[in-house]
Order: sequence, then C-alpha cells, then structure tokens
Amino acid sequence: MSLLATRIRAWQTLFLALTGLLAVHAFADGRALTGTPQIQPELRISYTLASLGSTDLDVYKPNDLWDRIRSGFKMDEVNPELVRTYEQWYKRHPATLQRALERSRMFLYHIADEVEKRGMPMEIALLPAIESAFNPLAISPRKASGMWQFLPSTGRIYGLKQSAGYDGRRDVLEATRAALDYLEDLYAMFGRWDLALGAYNCGEGCMGRALGRGSAKADYAKLRLPTETKHYVPKLLAVRNVLRNPEQYGIVLEDVANEPYFMQVNLNRHMEARQVANLAEISVEEVFTLNPGYRGQLIRSDHTGVLLLPTDRVEIFQANLKRQDKNPAARGAGGLASYTARKGELLGDIAGKFGVSIEWLKSRNSIKVYKGKLSKPTTLVVPTKTSPEKMTLTGLDKGDRQLANQDRDGGQPAVRNDT
Repeated sequence: MSLLATRIRAWQTLFLALTGLLAVHAFADGRALTGTPQIQPELRISYTLASLGSTDLDVYKPNDLWDRIRSGFKMDEVNPELVRTYEQWYKRHPATLQRALERSRMFLYHIADEVEKRGMPMEIALLPAIESAFNPLAISPRKASGMWQFLPSTGRIYGLKQSAGYDGRRDVLEATRAALDYLEDLYAMFGRWDLALGAYNCGEGCMGRALGRGSAKADYAKLRLPTETKHYVPKLLAVRNVLRNPEQYGIVLEDVANEPYFMQVNLNRHMEARQVANLAEISVEEVFTLNPGYRGQLIRSDHTGVLLLPTDRVEIFQANLKRQDKNPAARGAGGLASYTARKGELLGDIAGKFGVSIEWLKSRNSIKVYKGKLSKPTTLVVPTKTSPEKMTLTGLDKGDRQLANQDRDGGQPAVRNDT
C-alpha cells in the first residue's frame, strides 16, 4: 500500500471514530444528531467494569447463598463411576440429603464465607453433609464429634478446647476454623484437594502410605485406601453435582439469603441459657442450637467468651440487658460469679451460702465429691447480685432457624456414611 493510501485510510478511521463519539454524546442528551427527541436507553452497568477502581474485582454477589456456593465449585471429578453411583443413591433417597441441607441453613453462610476467604474450593463447604449431616451434636462410634467430626486428639492439636462444660469440636465457629486449618495443612502436604480430603478422612499417615513415593499425578481411584476413604471424595462430589441441579434428584432447595444469620456477642461473665433466651426473646432451644459447644445450662465466659445470637435478636438482647442492668431489683437476677472452694469444703455449706440446692451446683459445675466434700480445690459458678460487666458485639453470620431439639450432653450418634 502506498504512503498516500495509508494516510487516507488513517483519516477515514479518525473521521469514523469522531462521528461515533458525537453520536454517543447526542444520546447522552436524549437526542439524535438530527435533533429528534429519542427515548433514553436503560442504563446497564457491567459489575466487572464498574469495579475497576476497587481492589476487589468481584463486587457482584448473588442474592441466594446456593448460587454463591455453586459459583465456587472448582474440583475435578475422581472415580466418575462411583460418583454416578452416589448420585443415583441420592436420587432414590432424596429426603436424606434434603434434611442435611435444611439443617445447614443457619451455619452455611459462615462456612461458605470462611472457605471463600481462604480461596478453597467451595465443595469443602459441603463436607459436613457427608461428615455429620450438618449436625453439630453428631458423635461417631470412634468418638469423633461435631459437624466436622474431629477426634479428641486432632481437635486438641488444632486448638479445640474440651472440658466437662464445653466442647470446641461442637462449636460452630471454632470447629470450622480448625477444620479449614487442618485441610490447608493437608493440601500443603499433598498438593491436591482430593488427596487432602482423603487424608482428612483417614489421616495424613494413611494417605502418605497409599502414595508411597507417589507423585501428584496419582489416580485417587487407584490408591490403596480404606473403603470409606475410597468412597469419601466421590460421595462429596456427588453431593456437589446434586446441588448443581437439585430438581433432577427430587430435592427442593428453599432460597437462603446470602447474608449473615448470626452475630457474635463477646461475653465478660457467665450467663445461664435461660437468661440469654429471656434477654434475646428467643427459646432456650435456639440458644443451644447456635451455641452447641456449651454443655448443660451454663454459658461460661472462660471458655471462648463468645455467644452467637440471630442477627435480628441482637438489638433486642442489648436493649433488655441495659434495661435489666439499670434496674437495681433485676440487676442481680440470673447473675453468676465465680467462687473458689477449698478442698474438703462441704457442698451443702456452699449451696446454703448462695441460696441454691446441691443439684443446682452440680448441674452447672464439674464437681468431684467424696462423702459430700469437694475432693480438690474447685472454682465454682454460683449466683451473684453484683453488677454485671459490659458486653461487646461483633458482626458475623445468617441462615434459617431449623434444628430439632437435641440431647445437650450426648448429642446424636452419626456415622460418616449416614447420608
């Protein structure tokens, strides 16, 4: 092409560009170039483009939590034949998975949020479905406990406190934190999420032996693993696939708002579940549903110092608490304090000193007694009429209030393959 032709083509391009800009400007005034009034076009914004000035390019979030979870699925299938087998099983028994997913509604936003923050595949948010059917009180025959089914020893390694009055393996926040920490450690060891999940089921030693000097290219289906572990990841992936198209499998998923269900209240004093329920104007059952880590009727401030309440009850709780604290007659009602008892002190004398029964003390304290006397020095929770300390609030989570009344101390036995 000659130099003259090139210059002509350049001028033509520039002219067309300027003409286009003028047309856009005219539309901004609601008129065409001819001056004829035009209907203003509907403004459509691309969320991706609109967020270029932000450090978070993914500003848009779906209104429904299930859509958010589906958008985060990342894992490839392993052992497709076994995945199909479990898909068909869920199709024949839809109520089993339906119950687990309905039970998850209060906790799932928090779990999904934590998984997303760590950049993990969203399939991991569904792991409690096959571990415990999302039952925080589930106990396996091997004494694994909670939604994430921690053994006592593994729980202690990952900072989950366990005592007569509190079990961190059942605590929604603490157990989720510990489970994701553990899975991240396993991923660092094995370099693949299917191997990390398999190790979560059978242990890192088990997975290490199965791999031997193996490589990251090892086929999960061909590894010499325990039968439960061989089925573990395919079962999770089947749950994932069912959620992608639940109607096909006879499952009806109600929309779950993609927003927090509960808030975290930081306690500076012991409180009885009945008192919490009265202040928040909810049932005692709901208090324990959101706070399954606490055993018995007492929520102690010296375990995690945390109480979960539904978001729409927190302001009510605050207002009632302030009203109670300003009323001298009601200030001490239901208030609790600590009392350090000596070894050999009679339990009946302690009960009389604080105006309660021996049964009251036993129901709220872990006490070892011999012939009516304390076997060792013990710090007891007792009633008090002193002014309660203030509380602070921190925002957290939301879902739906649906969890059946369950045994607070023993939980309900659940085997990993019960779904």
